[in-house]
Amino acid sequence: MSKLHLVFGGRVTNPQTLDFADPANLDVVGIFPDYASAEKAWRAAAQRTVDDAEMRFVVVHLHRLLEPDAITPAG
Repeated sequence: MSKLHLVFGGRVTNPQTLDFADPANLDVVGIFPDYASAEKAWRAAAQRTVDDAEMRFVVVHLHRLLEPDAITPAG
């Protein structure tokens, strides 16, 4: 299985959390085949909103959600 990664973000209610203010309007950057390309997309999205403390972008390891029993200590 590919190690898919999802990059998305949006406005949060508190910059210290991932409590998104409007989950229906999240900015889905995309799904990427590896962490390196997902990180590159995350950095670009985060850089676009660097001056807005209430905007957060994250990388989600979809492969870990799709096959949680396949997780090894090395990740």
